[in-house]
Formats: sequence, structure tokens, C-alpha cells
Amino acid sequence: MAKPTLQDVANAVGVSRSTVSNAYGRPDQLSAALRAKILDAARRLGYPGPDPTARSLRRGFVGAIGVLFTSELSYAFTDPFAVRFLAGVGQAAERHGTSLLLVPLSGDRERARAAVDNAAVDGFCVYCVGDEEHVLAAIRDRGLPLVTTAPSAAGPADRYVGIDERAAARSVAAHVAGLGHRRVALLGDTVLPDAPSGPLRLADPRDAPRPTTRDRLAGFADAFAAAGVPWSALTVLNATGNSRAAAAAAVAPALAGDEPPTAVLACSDVLALGVLDAAGPDSGLSVTGFDDVAEAAAAGLTTVRQPAEEKGRLAAALLLEPPADPADGHLLLPTDLVVRTSTGPVPRS
Repeated sequence: MAKPTLQDVANAVGVSRSTVSNAYGRPDQLSAALRAKILDAARRLGYPGPDPTARSLRRGFVGAIGVLFTSELSYAFTDPFAVRFLAGVGQAAERHGTSLLLVPLSGDRERARAAVDNAAVDGFCVYCVGDEEHVLAAIRDRGLPLVTTAPSAAGPADRYVGIDERAAARSVAAHVAGLGHRRVALLGDTVLPDAPSGPLRLADPRDAPRPTTRDRLAGFADAFAAAGVPWSALTVLNATGNSRAAAAAAVAPALAGDEPPTAVLACSDVLALGVLDAAGPDSGLSVTGFDDVAEAAAAGLTTVRQPAEEKGRLAAALLLEPPADPADGHLLLPTDLVVRTSTGPVPRS
């Protein structure tokens, strides 16, 4: 049995197709009585309404923005910083009556490209993705607007909202170096694609593909170089995910070595909390994080504070309310070094 169509409803009511279409998409164009008559006829015939995809194509917009990130979909609901960032995005979207489409990207370039190409959205917010340049190129090829949260990866015409990652990381590393630490480990999430957990050979911070990780490692390196510690003397640790368990597994070999680090600088608070789990309360190990999530204060974690919700809100606003002056689409937010009890001088031997 053929499905009822918009024309069937029009015939039943004795009106044009465009009048039936207006009953769904432009109700202000009809009297309340006529709209009620059309919708009642549609229900009787079993007509579900215009196809939303086709209607979006006719209107020229979808009514949704895409948020791209590298991880499983559950990351958006479990990572404390991501949750706060998405809350900010959601606040801006609500004000504009816009929906969100969460798009986790595979590490495979072709599958990631397909995810971007097939997303039914009006623009993209690029949040914490791996191969940033590849993803941005795919979005530009679609001719859609984008906002990235990695300023160092943005092109001249791209909008961005973020922080000076390198300077922020330098500030916390300078704090640790100032306490006398020279045997130091740097911990990141998926520093290199497919790298195993634990110590990692990384010739230069620039070899890390993720822009956020790359910039934070570079900032750490800047501060220790100023203190006379070259990059080659720093230990780089790779966690296979941004979780406490992954961090604990990554740092365990270093802590069990003959010359364990006296300090570990993590690229996120979640990783830092995992290091504290592995080290125990009386280890004397100095540990720092990044982001200042809610759990950081309770753990006494020294970290870098950045405004998660404001970053999300402004990223969505740049998409939904593009500024007339392109320069106004480049936003750097402030950060603060928050010193707590997880850092201290090098323990005496």
C-alpha cells in the first residue's frame, strides 16, 4: 500500500501543496482553523509530515551545528572538561534554537573524512581532534563555516576560540622548575597514534600530531630549557586514553625505575589524577595537571585553569553569530596558574 503524500493531504482538504507545506513549516501563514483542518486530515490519512532532510535542503540550512572530537562518543559525557565545554556550546545553541550533532572522528583519515562529509549540519565546532589540518581541509571543501579550539592550527580565515596553550603550559612548568625539579616526566594522551602505554621516544614536541598536546609539550619544554634541562633529558610518557586508569598504567614503569622522576607534568587534570592514584599519598612526587576540573581542588592538584564553559559558549556563538570583522573571530581566553599541595620542592635523598 502506497504511503500517503503531501499531495494526498492537499486533495483531501481542497488546498494547494504549498498550503499544506506551510501548515508544517510556516504556520504563521495560515489561520489556526485551516492549519488544524490540514493536520487533522494528515493524521487521518497517516501522513507523517514533510521529510526533514528534503525540507532542510529547500530552506538551505539544517538547524544544527556539529561538534567534532577524537574519541568514543561516551567521551562527551564522561570527560569533565568536555562536559563543561559542551554545556557552554549547548547554552549558545539553545538561545538560537539550534540543535547539536556530536561527531566522534575515527583515527582513520578516510573514515574521518566521511564523517565530516556526511554530517547534516550548518557548520562545525572542531574540539580536540587529532589530525586538525586534515579535518579543517575537509570542512573547507564542503564550504561550511568552522570554529576551532586550537588557535595554532587555524588558518588565517578560520575562526577560533581558545587559549595560548604553549604559554599556559610554560607557566606551570616554570613553577615546577623553580622548585628545583630536573628529573621530570611529561604525560600526554595518545601523544603518537597507536603508541603503546608508557615511555615514548619523541624527538621533538612538534612531532606530536594533536595541536593541543603539541603546544603543551612545547610549553613544558620551553620552561625546562630555560632552567638548563634540554628536551632530550625529559621523559615523555604516553597514556592510551584520557583516563585515570590509562595515566596510572603509563606512569607505573617510570615510577618503578632506578631513577624515577621527581615530578610529572600531565597534559590534563584527569591524567594528573591518575598519576596521583599510582604514586600514592606519601610518594613525595610533584604532579601537575591542566584545565582545573572540579576534582582538581579536592585532590590539591596544581594546575592551569581555563574557562571551559565560556570557551564552548563563545565557539558556538562564533558559528551562529559570525562577526562582521574577521579579526573579531580570533579569541584568546585568559588562563591562571593555580598552585596547590600536589607540588613542592624536590624531596631530600
